[in-house]
Amino acid sequence: MDKIRNHKKLVMGVVALALAVGGGFAFLGGNGTDVEFTVLSESEYPGEIVSQVIPQYRKLERALACVVDDKIYVVATRGEKASDGYEIMIDKMTLTEEEGTKVLEVYVKFKDPDPEGALGQAVTYPLQVAVTQLEELPEQISLKVQYVD
Repeated sequence: MDKIRNHKKLVMGVVALALAVGGGFAFLGGNGTDVEFTVLSESEYPGEIVSQVIPQYRKLERALACVVDDKIYVVATRGEKASDGYEIMIDKMTLTEEEGTKVLEVYVKFKDPDPEGALGQAVTYPLQVAVTQLEELPEQISLKVQYVD
């Protein structure tokens, strides 16, 4: 009898865990269509983004899209930071439709510096630029942030 009761508890625990994990994936992953993209190195950023977009938006925490040479780029910025060690990584992009509006959801991971480590005292602007396979600009962009260690 105890074996049956323990087995039921185990099954209920696995079902509860599966529901919790599934719910977490739904929260993290969204319900949209995945957007293909390639993260660029700093040397690959188009000149227009370097000269016009980054200076205007680097102090803000946001994601934005722009067209350069018929390609759609996404710029994700972390804002102004008082030291080095802050990171931003574009993890995923999905395209959804909400009430007839195309929304690009940009999922990023933020990593903060180790509070015990030595940091350089310099103003920094963590950002990342990616070129997408989108054919037209979305009507809205939503930044989805996850903090990682």
